[in-house]
Formats: sequence, structure tokens, C-alpha cells
Amino acid sequence: MAVEIHPSSVVDPGARLGEDVKIGPFCVVGPEVVIGDRTVLRSHASVTGRTVLGSGCEVWPFASVGGKTQDLKYKGGSPGLRVGDNTVIRECATLSCATYADGETRVGSGCLLMAYVHVAHDCIVGDRVIMANNATLAGHVIVEDDAILGGMAGVHQFVRIGRMCILGGCTKAVKDIPPFMTADGDPVKVYGTNKIGLERHGISPDTQKALLKAYKIVYRSSLLTEPALERIEAELPHSPELDHFVAFIRGSERGIAR
Repeated sequence: MAVEIHPSSVVDPGARLGEDVKIGPFCVVGPEVVIGDRTVLRSHASVTGRTVLGSGCEVWPFASVGGKTQDLKYKGGSPGLRVGDNTVIRECATLSCATYADGETRVGSGCLLMAYVHVAHDCIVGDRVIMANNATLAGHVIVEDDAILGGMAGVHQFVRIGRMCILGGCTKAVKDIPPFMTADGDPVKVYGTNKIGLERHGISPDTQKALLKAYKIVYRSSLLTEPALERIEAELPHSPELDHFVAFIRGSERGIAR
């Protein structure tokens, strides 16, 4: 189907637009931009830089997608931003390109980035991630699949947020949050498994019980981290979720929130 571009918008001739793309009033689309099929820019949206938007995305008014990194280490070149399919970017959200010429900030498919969300340079955001209003990622943050960040949550640079985590509103995350956990507060504390999230994603009751036991071994026993992980591996039934929990903690460079 034909591309629709409102006459008040400025779309560079170098931009590549897929089928049935709709660009509303007063939008700006830069020369290196690629927009997938059926993606909609509603109005007053800016999509610039070496940005790739997947198919079926929505970009709402005053969002800035693919803007220049805010990292002072930027020395030129054309770093990128890549957004997956069916991701919704709401009003006034800002998604920055990477810092270095061969780098790429990445946001997955099926995400919902609510109003005023910020995804900084070189972040990697997985699929089906929800970031509520004003949630903010500093540079080089990794957010794994199916995580939820509450409103005004802030994540320090280089921190990892594990799969299917949920962070409460106004959480300040300065350490890694292991997968499948619930965390809240400033300073952030891990309070247990994300029971509702695990149920919604069809995780078996046995695996849920094992994850809760693993949480208690790491967070409520007197063991140091590595002995705790060894005990989990020795005593609890293996599953992809439990193995990921252990591997995530073992691979933490900043340390985990306690």
C-alpha cells in the first residue's frame, strides 16, 4: 500500500520507507533512517541518525528517536539505533544512538516505552519490555526480555536488569537485578520472585518454587554468593530459568542488589 506523508512533515529523500508507512503532521525523518512496513509516526515526531524502526511500530508526538548520543566521548561518525517490530514509543520519549561509529543502541520487539522514557546510548533492551512514564536508562544498560520498570525508575550505567524482573516506581538501581525478581526502593532491595509475572508467562509451579528457594539461598542465608550458587546447583532441580538465574549472578561485574 502507498506511503502517506503529511505535507507539513520533512522527510529526507534518502530515508527508506516500507509499505503502508504513515507519517503525520510536523514530523522530521532523517536521511539515514529506515522505517519498516505499517509503522506510524503520529505527529511532531523526530526520527534521525542511523536509525532502523521495525514494522508495526508507533511513535507518538514529540518523541525523539535516534538523536545524537549525550555521551561526551562521542567523536563523530554515524552510530546507530535499532528498534524491533511492534514497539510503541510514547510522547516525549528519547532514544539515543550509540557513542562510537560502529556501535548500536538496541530496543527489541513488542516493547512499550511510555511518556518521557529515556534509553541512553549503547543500551540493549530486550523484547516485550515495559518502561512506565519517566523510567530512565543510563548508558550501556542491559534490560532482558519481559522486564517491567515502574514510573521514574532510574538505572545506573552498565547495570543489568534480568529477565522478567519488575522494578517498583522511583527505584534507583545501581547494581544488577537478577532475573525473575521483584525489586524496589532507594537504595534498591530485592524482595522475592516476581510471582505474578512468572504465572502470566506460564512458568511451571515447580520452577516457581525452585526460584523462590534459590532467592532464599542467595538473599536470606549466611552464604557468600559463590557458595550460595553452588548450593543451588547441587540441591535444586535444573530448569532453563534456574540455570539463567545462576548464570546471571555469576556473570555480574557490578555485583547484584542485595
